[in-house]
Amino acid sequence: MNRAANSPTSAHYDANYGNFQTELYAQIRRDAFGEDIGQSSWLTADEQDKFLAWLNLSSGKTLLDVACGSGGPVLRIAATTGCAVVGMDVNEQAIATANSLAAQRGLTERAQFQVADAAAQLPLPDAGFDAITCIDAINHLPNRERVLADWARLLKPGGRLLFTDPITVTGPLTNDEIAVRGSIGFFLFVPLGYDERMIEQSGLRLLIKEDVTRNMAQVAARRRAARAARAADLREIEGDQIYEGQQEFFAVASLIAREGRLSRFLYVAEKSG
Repeated sequence: MNRAANSPTSAHYDANYGNFQTELYAQIRRDAFGEDIGQSSWLTADEQDKFLAWLNLSSGKTLLDVACGSGGPVLRIAATTGCAVVGMDVNEQAIATANSLAAQRGLTERAQFQVADAAAQLPLPDAGFDAITCIDAINHLPNRERVLADWARLLKPGGRLLFTDPITVTGPLTNDEIAVRGSIGFFLFVPLGYDERMIEQSGLRLLIKEDVTRNMAQVAARRRAARAARAADLREIEGDQIYEGQQEFFAVASLIAREGRLSRFLYVAEKSG
């Protein structure tokens, strides 16, 4: 994804990542997620713990996290499993925050973060990773067939890919709902069954598929409420337009997820080895 520095999309992400380590934004994450692990997606700590059981990570193994954001979740994985991690994100503010957090947590020897556009081929060697994760971000990448093929290239034989797709169409959506839900960047809305076909075409073998829409519906509603409780402070930081836009985004995201019209699915696939 390429975003102009002064675009509304860039402003949305810069507002979040630029203020990520402030107490105000940490309070919002605690209210929204229950446990603040530095996430900016729909991921909760208990959900990540469940995901980890499928990745077979341990000391001596290496994980690539695509669209890592602030790096908080993947740093938690490094601390929990002992593995080394590499995080990539297109947002420079996010990577700066990730490197800062790695230093604060004493994980710089096992954690590397760099700016990279995951819509293009990643600048990494073949078969270099035991696992790859991409949480709630594959929908921002336009060519899924090419993206999954690149991730398959990066996996070692027997390595595993885990990603969540929160933009799976499972019911009727209005044009206004689609516009709001896709207002913060490029979004690829896909039909049910599309991800399975793309995984097969990439040469990976699907191991697990699970509906994890409930987390998205609940987190979106809690994030909106947590932000509304701090509206005055957020308006001062973000400006009225960005604040109102994010509140509408969370309201629509929660509604259409709760009603099962736009769903979030988890996929775990393996490279033959």
